[in-house]
Amino acid sequence: MSSVPGAGYVGLSKKEKGPVCSNVYSDLPAPVEASVEPDSPTKELDSILQDLMGLGEGDPVSSQTPPPLTPKQSLIRRTGGGQQEEEESRRSASSEAKDLTTSTKTNTIDDLLGGLSSDLEKIGVRTTAKGHCASCNKCVVGKMITALGEVWHPEHFVCVVCKTELSTTAFFEREGRPYCDRDYHQLFSPRCAYCKGPIVQNVLTALDQTWHPEHFFCMHCGGLFGPEGFLEKDGKPYCCKDFYHLFAPKCSGCGESVKENYLTAANGTWHPECFVCADCLKPFNGGCFMELDGRPLCSLHFHSRQGTLCGGCGEPITGRCISALDRKFHPEHFLCAFCLRQLSQGIFKEQGGKPYCSACFNKLFV
Repeated sequence: MSSVPGAGYVGLSKKEKGPVCSNVYSDLPAPVEASVEPDSPTKELDSILQDLMGLGEGDPVSSQTPPPLTPKQSLIRRTGGGQQEEEESRRSASSEAKDLTTSTKTNTIDDLLGGLSSDLEKIGVRTTAKGHCASCNKCVVGKMITALGEVWHPEHFVCVVCKTELSTTAFFEREGRPYCDRDYHQLFSPRCAYCKGPIVQNVLTALDQTWHPEHFFCMHCGGLFGPEGFLEKDGKPYCCKDFYHLFAPKCSGCGESVKENYLTAANGTWHPECFVCADCLKPFNGGCFMELDGRPLCSLHFHSRQGTLCGGCGEPITGRCISALDRKFHPEHFLCAFCLRQLSQGIFKEQGGKPYCSACFNKLFV
């Protein structure tokens, strides 16, 4: 057995007087010669590189690796517009390089997603694509939202205004786009004519406007309208009581508001039952009346106030009359108080406020 310089024996004992050596271990392998360390780290690195190059040359698969892409060289014609053609060629090459970079990144991401899906499948998680997200157009795997006839990633189904996630809340749709409750009502709900705020629930329509039911009240007293409804003035609603009190004409007879049937006469408005003679308070027969100082009077009291009642019969004088004894008489009623003959030509004598003809006066008082 050859010896190796610097080599030692473990577990061996050599006897001086015999050719046989005893070994405390059975079948001990032969010692291996230690490798010699390289002279320097540089030589070791060169050796590794050479080994790798050797593997590349002997590997049939590596020969199939496509050569690296090289930018296309465009032929530039040196004409009058040569500089412009050269610039366009440079721009085309730059655009192709950017597209290549983007495509590479996309492919890398797709590869990562494919690897993740494969790993999930191995542990029993189904990763079958359920469609493409309507927002990002990527495959939807796992949790998803189905809304508006499309599928979405839960984090991509958001309000188009405030971007709040709608996966766990109610939403509104307008022209195929989702909105949260607040933004939808702010943008599209009708506005209250009183507070100008959006009407979220019950809406009341009146006076060509929309109102919150609690904001449609009398503009004078603030009370809500009952079964009798409301009346309008200048575009504002009023309860019946306040409307008549504020705007209805007042009866010239009783002073109360005129609500329904009324009469207009003697420069005033009247309830039909209040339009009577101001002196006797009787309704006018046939609707005929006379006015004096803005008050309606029947014919009798009008002539009485005017002093045109006949002193003989007490009826109003409407035609020719005789004025005597501070009174007026129908001509046929101006008679001698004793003989009751008509005093012709208006010749009479007076005694005790009564008219007498000359014969009766001489007979009675002379």
